[in-house]
Amino acid sequence: MLDSSALAHGRTALVVGASGIAGSALVALLAESGWDVLGLSRGGVERPGARPISADLSSPESLAAALAGESPTHVFFTAWSRQDTERENIEVNAALLRNLLNALRDRPVKHVALMTGLKHYLGPFEAYAAGEMPDTPFHEEEPRLPVANFYYAQEDELWAAAERQGFSWSVHRAHTVIGHAVGNAMNMGLTLAVQASICKELNRPFIFPGSETQWNKLTDMTDSGLLAEHMLWAATADGAGSQAYNIVNGDVFRWRWMWPRLAAYFGVEPIGFADEPRPLEEQMRGMEGVWPNMAERHGLAEPDLGRVSSWWHTDGDLGRNIEVLADVSKSRLAGFTGYRRTLDSFIGLFDRLRADRLIP
Repeated sequence: MLDSSALAHGRTALVVGASGIAGSALVALLAESGWDVLGLSRGGVERPGARPISADLSSPESLAAALAGESPTHVFFTAWSRQDTERENIEVNAALLRNLLNALRDRPVKHVALMTGLKHYLGPFEAYAAGEMPDTPFHEEEPRLPVANFYYAQEDELWAAAERQGFSWSVHRAHTVIGHAVGNAMNMGLTLAVQASICKELNRPFIFPGSETQWNKLTDMTDSGLLAEHMLWAATADGAGSQAYNIVNGDVFRWRWMWPRLAAYFGVEPIGFADEPRPLEEQMRGMEGVWPNMAERHGLAEPDLGRVSSWWHTDGDLGRNIEVLADVSKSRLAGFTGYRRTLDSFIGLFDRLRADRLIP
């Protein structure tokens, strides 16, 4: 791996979405590596090692004011805004990236890294896994699906700005990300930890919510720390820029193997797939009052169940009736050798959640 600390001198990173799963990991890695880090989020959330910047990405005026006097050399864009339809997702999320890049058009930006995901191959939520898709494992050279997708719109904005403003770029297509963040719309690791904690509290079994396909077939995931390493690598390694890359941990597993191991961590009884999916939105209905009581009893830091769980997202991921795997050969051949074991990613996250008093 490259020595990122040796590359940090004179470089300023702007992490957009600094309070999210990917953004938090990026801020930590860049700060540890000696970079000057600007952490941009709507609330200007404090992060160790970063100077917080509060800005509304949907407002060019807000961005202009927030970034006045700042001169980032590298931009890491991990933010998105969930909308009701994909048409709205495209309109809103393409504008967020476009506004940010326009605000930086007269700055010394050398590279912009954009985080997207495997919905590039699967399709957006409203057309998720519908119609013909490429065979797994997914490869970066697959043509775009013939459906509207905000990831495609963001890529187009990135490429147009790169040509206009003269910076290199990278796109990072992650699978489901395991990492530490609160209030995030897509957070399977924390969601499963909260599910298991509620099951422990109520002496209930830990029931797999997903499909038979997900229970029995192979899958993979992405550790937020590995994603951060990957984005930093593509932004700084010779010859790595101006490419799209898949990024997953490098191992594969079946949920029927993983589920009992997660259950063992929490001391709950694992129950696998049987007959039909049992979505978390149904399993956890009515728990809005249980969690605040647990928070008070155990001294937890976040009593709002909605900020520590995203049932809908985990149901979507684990309810798929297709195998989802990504090939990472392109990154390997280009020189990126990072790897994580997914079980270790989960256990490490659970340990940190307990240390931060987010779960009992």
